[in-house]
Amino acid sequence: MTTSPATRRFTLHYVEMVVAMLIGMLVLGPVWTLAFDAFDAAATLDRPDVMSMSMATNMVVAMSLWMWFRGHTAAPIIEMAVAMYLPFVVLLVPLWLGVLSIGALMTIGHVAMLGTMLYAMLRHRDEYTCHHQNRRLRRRPAEVNAA
Repeated sequence: MTTSPATRRFTLHYVEMVVAMLIGMLVLGPVWTLAFDAFDAAATLDRPDVMSMSMATNMVVAMSLWMWFRGHTAAPIIEMAVAMYLPFVVLLVPLWLGVLSIGALMTIGHVAMLGTMLYAMLRHRDEYTCHHQNRRLRRRPAEVNAA
């Protein structure tokens, strides 16, 4: 069974965004620690709600930068960011009520995030199956013509 080029592009785009999110967690995570340490508030990061939202922010920032680099406009980037924050925001209520553990928050939040991202992508399938030229490559022809 062969897959269509559009399906391969869609899948690759999804995987690229997940990789960007992982990189965001690894690279930006220490920035939060440094920032909170600078204000003598390191213990604040131990709160499950603060930790989960800072982690979501790390993933959203990296994924948004990757989508921008790949040539997406603001609307799909914002929609994807909302899709990524939404599961954690919804899960904060049961966390605060004491009916959800931090482990469940992180597990359900991350799994649900992958689902909401997929849903956002499927809603705008054309956006994620077309060829995208990254911004650097898009500028190159203009630079050549200017020279």
